[in-house]
Amino acid sequence: MNIYVGNLPYSITDTDLRETFAEYGKIDEVNLITDKFSGESKGFGFVEMHSNSEADAAIKALNGTDLKGRNITVNQAKPRGERSSRPGGGGGRRW
Repeated sequence: MNIYVGNLPYSITDTDLRETFAEYGKIDEVNLITDKFSGESKGFGFVEMHSNSEADAAIKALNGTDLKGRNITVNQAKPRGERSSRPGGGGGRRW
């Protein structure tokens, strides 16, 4: 199950997040979201856990708890919305 983790402190690392969630089960992947230009954390990320039951336990235990001075939001990640099927770009006159 993919878990959304929000309101993270900007100093958090992949290792910190992995250690926090590992108490509840096997972690398949940790992905902190960073700004593509500065490389700095955007304050949220995703944790992919191997088992849904372990993920549910982590969500229940960690949602609203303090992690390095911030109360984090932890819930099941929603799938990314479908991208628009409309043709993009341009929009100017056709020559």
